[in-house]
Amino acid sequence: MEVQFGKYFAVAFDLFVKHLAFYVGDVIDVGVEIVPMKELQEEMSSGVPYYEGELYNLIREGRGVPAVPLILIGVAP
Repeated sequence: MEVQFGKYFAVAFDLFVKHLAFYVGDVIDVGVEIVPMKELQEEMSSGVPYYEGELYNLIREGRGVPAVPLILIGVAP
């Protein structure tokens, strides 16, 4: 599980590298990524990812990318 309130590039690393590496290494069965929703992100500093944007990015990549089961959770204020 990753809680990501940092910069946007860290979420991509978590989703496409870290969760995948742990999944392939049989350390995890599913990746869980927690990010702020747009409403909360607007109250934070610049460069912070948000749920709606990351969900769009995952859908845009298509099924099977990344090749690990994922749960994406958005938190709001």
